[in-house]
Amino acid sequence: METNMRQGGVQQLLFAEQEAQQIVSAAKSGKMGRLRQAKEDADKEVTEYRGQMEREFQKKLAESSGDSGANVKRLEQETEAKINHLKTEAGRTNKNVAHMLLKQVTTVKN
Repeated sequence: METNMRQGGVQQLLFAEQEAQQIVSAAKSGKMGRLRQAKEDADKEVTEYRGQMEREFQKKLAESSGDSGANVKRLEQETEAKINHLKTEAGRTNKNVAHMLLKQVTTVKN
């Protein structure tokens, strides 16, 4: 009878061990499934974020390139105005400078 009890106890231990292995296997499978789902969700989020950033970049690029044409035109106008101003000033002072140089060259100092 003692032998039967031992065998029954061994059988119970084997059964409990199998049950524990099944529980561990189920937990591992569940964990792997959750990790896989989390990775898929993260990949989806990254793709959406990357798309959003790309759209914003393209929008800013389009805005700045449109402004670039306007900026170039404005800079050309400002440059032309400054050149005209310098020419006017040079023409106005040109006679005075020539007169001063001529005076310096022809004046004799003792």
